[in-house]
Amino acid sequence: MIVALAVVITAFIGAVGYQSVSPSAASPLHVGEADGAVPDGVTVFDDEIPAVANLDPDLFKALRRAATDAADDGVEFRVNSGWRSPEYQNQLRREAVSEHGSEDEAARWVATADTSLHVSGDAIDIGPFDAAAWLSKHGADYGLCQIYGNEPWHYELRPEAVDRGCPPMYADPTHDPRMQQ
Repeated sequence: MIVALAVVITAFIGAVGYQSVSPSAASPLHVGEADGAVPDGVTVFDDEIPAVANLDPDLFKALRRAATDAADDGVEFRVNSGWRSPEYQNQLRREAVSEHGSEDEAARWVATADTSLHVSGDAIDIGPFDAAAWLSKHGADYGLCQIYGNEPWHYELRPEAVDRGCPPMYADPTHDPRMQQ
């Protein structure tokens, strides 16, 4: 019960935090769908949207399998963010620095274009809350794992999780060795 409550609280706080680094209409580069911006209501089945279409094919397949099964439970996976262009990622990083006050603090929430797994198509941010909660409980069955404790919406493919469960989470991206390149 305590673990479930912690997941709920983390997912809620994370959803609020994620919204704070989403692109705004006033963004200086005016990124669009071609850069990976996601219009409202996009699901993992909207493969005409570049943020979905440019995902790693194995991640894409696992997400669709999970989303199909989640739909049986009345849960819809909406894509908050998927693949992103390097320009879009850099813009999100600048916005995070502005919002959080420093590069170090921004790094807890937004990777650089050189290290972001969104830029390579190897990560997806799923919402709303019930979808992130569903994946938290069932994602390992599909090889989909939450990677960061502070980002309950961020999922990556870990095929070995099907047999062994998801690996321990990093507290945030600053603890992930892949982000230290």
